[in-house]
Amino acid sequence: MSAIANQEQAKAWNDWEGRLWADHPERYNAMLDAFNVPLFAAADIAAHHAVLDVGCGTGLTTRLAARHAHRGHALGVDLSAPMLERARQDAAAENITNIAFEQGDAQVHPFAVPGFDTIISRGGVMFFADMVAAFTHLHDALAPGGRLAFLGPQPGGPHSAYARATAALAPYLHEPSPAARGMGSLLDPARITEVLTAAGFRAIEITPVSADMGFGADASDAADFIFSMGPTHHNLRDMDTATVAALHAQVQDALGEFETPQGLRIPGAVWIVTAAR
Repeated sequence: MSAIANQEQAKAWNDWEGRLWADHPERYNAMLDAFNVPLFAAADIAAHHAVLDVGCGTGLTTRLAARHAHRGHALGVDLSAPMLERARQDAAAENITNIAFEQGDAQVHPFAVPGFDTIISRGGVMFFADMVAAFTHLHDALAPGGRLAFLGPQPGGPHSAYARATAALAPYLHEPSPAARGMGSLLDPARITEVLTAAGFRAIEITPVSADMGFGADASDAADFIFSMGPTHHNLRDMDTATVAALHAQVQDALGEFETPQGLRIPGAVWIVTAAR
């Protein structure tokens, strides 16, 4: 792996949380799948493009980018060795050949610059150690006229659907899990604009997008997933099993509100951000 600016994130994503995501990509992808269409519409990838996917994780968005750029190439970069191993396996299983994955910190990774027509990210840009330095590095990795498109969460707040569904857990979630630290770094559109402007980007647009996020087949399955997720597991790890079981039952009951014929769906909201070099 090349030089790392964010050592804490590198350690976290190569530990148990990275393995958790690598072992269950379908669960984590289901949460964000509804946002793939607006993200790729914003990215506007052409058939011949060279695409960089920042914080690619297990590689779903990189594979989608490779299909859009079927006469070009897609490169996924991530800190997590377990997730990248899964990404390579899945790309090979789908016989996608115009794709590659590299382990590295996109803030300082040695890209061939300027070499990318499009840079995308489905949330991975939230975790940089130095936002302006990282986005400046990505700006320089874009070809002149190149396009940046990324997704990031909107502020949830205490009255959001997810907060309502998981209210029983709120008193116990005292701190983010190691890999979740940094997730609130780009919630504010003013901050996003400030960072991208300082990094040299122009034509910055920030669009709110809402969609139903998939959490499982039903309330029981969704509760199992939520309790397996890094932040929940991290905060409840030392709690006695009876208390955890009682919390699980409360969350499962609250999740019943969101059961649909298509599975457990909780309304969510993100920003789709675009900018140009």
